[in-house]
Amino acid sequence: MELGIDLGTTRTIVAVHDRGNYPIVGFTQMDGDLVEHYPTITAEVGGKLVHGLDAEVAEREGAPSLRSWKRLLAHTRQDEKIRIGTVEVAPLDLVTGFLESLRRDLLERSNVAKVLEEPLETVISVPANAHSTQRFVTLDAFRRAGFTVRAVINEPSAAGIEYAHRHKNTLSSKREHVLVYDLGGGTFDAALVYIAAGHHDIAATTGVAQLGGDDFDAQLCAMALEKANKTFPLSPQAKADLLRECRAAKESIHPNTKRVVLDLEGLGDEAPSEAIVIPVAEFYERTRPLVLQTLDALEPLILALREEETKSGDIAGIYMVGGATGLPVVPRVVKERFGRRVHRSPHPAAATAMGCAILASSEETHGLVLSERFSRHFGVFREADQGKACIFDPVFSKGTPMPSGGTTPLTATRRYRAAHNVGHFRFVESAYVDDQGDPTGDLTPHAEILFPFAADLQPGTLHALPIDRLAGEGPLIEERYEVDAAGVIAVTITNLDRGQGARFVL
Repeated sequence: MELGIDLGTTRTIVAVHDRGNYPIVGFTQMDGDLVEHYPTITAEVGGKLVHGLDAEVAEREGAPSLRSWKRLLAHTRQDEKIRIGTVEVAPLDLVTGFLESLRRDLLERSNVAKVLEEPLETVISVPANAHSTQRFVTLDAFRRAGFTVRAVINEPSAAGIEYAHRHKNTLSSKREHVLVYDLGGGTFDAALVYIAAGHHDIAATTGVAQLGGDDFDAQLCAMALEKANKTFPLSPQAKADLLRECRAAKESIHPNTKRVVLDLEGLGDEAPSEAIVIPVAEFYERTRPLVLQTLDALEPLILALREEETKSGDIAGIYMVGGATGLPVVPRVVKERFGRRVHRSPHPAAATAMGCAILASSEETHGLVLSERFSRHFGVFREADQGKACIFDPVFSKGTPMPSGGTTPLTATRRYRAAHNVGHFRFVESAYVDDQGDPTGDLTPHAEILFPFAADLQPGTLHALPIDRLAGEGPLIEERYEVDAAGVIAVTITNLDRGQGARFVL
């Protein structure tokens, strides 16, 4: 029984392949209720971390907790620590611990526990704009937790697979493109997907790394506190309680809802004596700029879409997925822009996991070819003009096709004579590169790397040394970059004159 797993910001969804169907896995809570998600939350209890269902219970009992920690992976280096209560944990260890709990509860507390067999083979997803470190941490954590990972794909790509499975009748020789709009709990991703004859080619991607359902929760909470003439509490526990109440209230909104009622019990003794009533129309107006921000991010795809419409006449549709699209204002604003071509998934929060499960199913995906592309620019800063300037060398540009599963890695090589005693490598990923060739937009720096160029230097002692220019001709250096099908980038730096090198996963 193959699995598709969407490690979400607020909720992790698991789908299974079961005789041509792709049901969502349910988990049994402490009260005996079955929920079709696994909460992405970690709490500290007695100096140890608990995750998922256990963490949710611990949070309600007052334990320090951290929700939406997936957002932190976008800007936390592997050597940094994340603090939860009194515990400090590396990103890889945090994700691994969570996934170990997920694996345990799949086998013990889920509605498929009796039929699951190990190894647990799965296809997993990552945000389209996830950088190499985030992809590596996610993939390595799944493997450490005991899952057998068959593939790693971008979340909009998985949703595109689910669309093709569910809406085959909308695809034709004249309608081969789908625009996937994926607004989840913490991130917004979008992709223009070409679907034809078993091929899924990602023509272009875009997104906003820090925009999702959490931001709608925060706006509702802010509105309620303003009406109550209260300030946001300093206590982490009170904050968590308030946001949990607002999240539940937001998720209960349907197209006919007129008002939202909040007690603000998280304020404790400071809670208002009467419930706070917020007209839904006011909430929609408050959050409309968030939806418009997603439409602004779509502009590069809209340009690409118009070019395709000029060639083929139309697109199959705009497919809305992600849990945050369940808020009526989101599809309403998107339809104002795009009209009746907008299709909302009947399972918006689960579409990505279902797409992963479809891809994991060998009988469904026989002959399916999935082609991903770089969603960001990756490069390294270099010295220029004998140290008078610094330039950005784009090793892999945005839109570069990535290798598919089972193929050789994508490679790039740089060779040069070293000018300094120590190589100082500053790698970065960016959303855009401006007309001057400089990275702009959402920038993600990787951990800096020092490599000895001078013959008398050894690794491990370089941080304390000044970087000086060499008196004569330096050694011949080679940088070899490799990208695997998961989008993880590694670089091997070699002193070719001495035959010594080192490999780094970025």
